[in-house]
Amino acid sequence: MKIKYSIAFILPLLWSCSKDEVYVDVPLKFEVPSNFPPLAYNIAQNPPTEKGFELGKKIFYDGRLSSDGDISCSFCHIQQNAFTHHGHTVSHGVNNASGTRNSPSIQNMAFQTEFMWDGAADNLDYQPVIPLLSAIEMNGNFANIMAMMKADPKYVKLFSQAFPNKEINTENMFKALAQFMVMNISSNSRFDKYRRNESGGDLTDDELAGYSIFKAKCASCHATDLFTDNSFRNNGLPINPMVNDVGRYRLTQLPQDYYKFKVPSLRNVALTAPYMHDGRFGTLEAVLNHYANAVVSSPTLDPLLNQNGTLGIALTSTEKTQIIAFLKTLTDYQYINDTRFSE
Repeated sequence: MKIKYSIAFILPLLWSCSKDEVYVDVPLKFEVPSNFPPLAYNIAQNPPTEKGFELGKKIFYDGRLSSDGDISCSFCHIQQNAFTHHGHTVSHGVNNASGTRNSPSIQNMAFQTEFMWDGAADNLDYQPVIPLLSAIEMNGNFANIMAMMKADPKYVKLFSQAFPNKEINTENMFKALAQFMVMNISSNSRFDKYRRNESGGDLTDDELAGYSIFKAKCASCHATDLFTDNSFRNNGLPINPMVNDVGRYRLTQLPQDYYKFKVPSLRNVALTAPYMHDGRFGTLEAVLNHYANAVVSSPTLDPLLNQNGTLGIALTSTEKTQIIAFLKTLTDYQYINDTRFSE
């Protein structure tokens, strides 16, 4: 892989956990792919290390963080589906409680500045607070979680190895989770290899045609090789009266933010159905049909979807087929099968 630049923390942290045992937490090498935009996360304030990553992964897969002992972070973020909640229109939580939104992926979060569908979190270190404390997601309790971890010898050992102060506390817990998420980089799809002129990056004529159409008609929002501009937009979905999810307005209380949701990345999109914030579309064909024929006008509709009174994006059947062929080149099988991120 060609690297634009590399961030490596090469001075290991050494400290004694007892008179006889010295732990060395080895820094992990973090590389920014050459076809990616600059890193957004301040990695110098929480540099990933082997034990910090291992601790973060253990926390990510531990159902004991939830009130019923079953719902871990991984319950709604499944690796085989690019860390989304495949097969559920909206995600389920403790005691089979049903939410109102579909779980977004956690891939490439170190390149983002705001998180959740409405941007409710703007710091990756503390983004997990939202699902952890949500009554319908994990319904967690910090005091109970800390008590559980302090009683678990594996957690006691990992916290002492991962952090110089050895403390089991919420700050270190969230730092470890952030290290796990920071390392979740998806950058080795066939499209990436095409962009970097690497072996295995050949695209078919239909895929190349789809890429050209995508750049002309979709890339204003799904920008850069991350396939998102990290903005919030109203994409003309008909309002579900049973839920009436007002999107970013819930957070900002600004009228111009009604029904705006974060533009999702399209990386691994062939694996992440259902689509949209509420999972209303089960296929990529249905998504493109929405943009071609079903965009609904409203005061906050994105101007790109209302050109001189014409709603949506003009797409022929052939163009839809070619765009979908291109989108399938964004599947990163190396990432999906990477045992570093597996339970």
